Amino acid sequence: MRKLAKVLALLLGIVLMLVLLGFGWASVRASQVMARSFETHSMPGPTGASLEESIERGSHLLDARYACRDCHGSDLSGGTMVDAFPLGTILGPNLTSGVGGVVAGYTFSDWDRIVRHGVLSDGRPALMPSVDFTAMSDQELADIIAYIGTLPPVDREVPAPTLGPLGRVLVATGRLPFSADRLASRTDHPAEPPAAEVTTEFGAHLAAVCTGCHGQDLAGGPIPGGDPSWLPAANLTMHQEGLSGWSFDDFARSLREGVRPDGTPLRDPMTLALPITGNMTDTELEALWLYLSGVEPRPTGT
Repeated sequence: MRKLAKVLALLLGIVLMLVLLGFGWASVRASQVMARSFETHSMPGPTGASLEESIERGSHLLDARYACRDCHGSDLSGGTMVDAFPLGTILGPNLTSGVGGVVAGYTFSDWDRIVRHGVLSDGRPALMPSVDFTAMSDQELADIIAYIGTLPPVDREVPAPTLGPLGRVLVATGRLPFSADRLASRTDHPAEPPAAEVTTEFGAHLAAVCTGCHGQDLAGGPIPGGDPSWLPAANLTMHQEGLSGWSFDDFARSLREGVRPDGTPLRDPMTLALPITGNMTDTELEALWLYLSGVEPRPTGT
């Protein structure tokens, strides 16, 4: 019996040592991954736009299109992206002009670098989900910048992101992707968005913000880098596992009221998007539905 106990203790010690060595490697590797430097192109930004119109458009974009407040807070002075051990704590920084704000002195290129490329001002990769904004046009980015410039300053220091044990392992092994790896070299930003009409082109533009959670093919599945408590993203194609059998009214009700056709409520993280989707215009919802209706049906997660 004593011999068996010694063997078990030895095995436990070996396992513990391997775990510690593995975590040590993951910590070093994660730090190396996050210390990389990326180059992006420089952009002067659009010219000739009316500031008043730009601010009005920017307000709508943040209210109904881009979920900036989900991560940066309702007043954009800072918010929570993820706060879940052992993944880590990732906070959205303060975007106001108050103490602790990070965008003071930003040029259009600086905004472009972080929003559409996922690259910090010093060249390091950011944890911002910039894949959601790949289709954002120059005009839309300028409109958002103009609107944010009108917000009252809020003094708030937001701590830098910290990764927990699982977060470090995911970064070290490439399972927690950085937007910069995909987007740093892109230069194909549209100058203007499609016209706000019920067209597949406008619908595709709107659907681009869904791809960060629902995947490039919109077939849903596990959300990369999401809170471990989040359910897999739903399938948005017309597959039987997705929106097959839904009507436009079902779709509109789900995005405005958070209720599925069977009467059950939507769950996190989709509930976090409802303050945004609930403000979409009829034209936006109809265009999005038109586009989704034509997407190739795929099984969930493919």
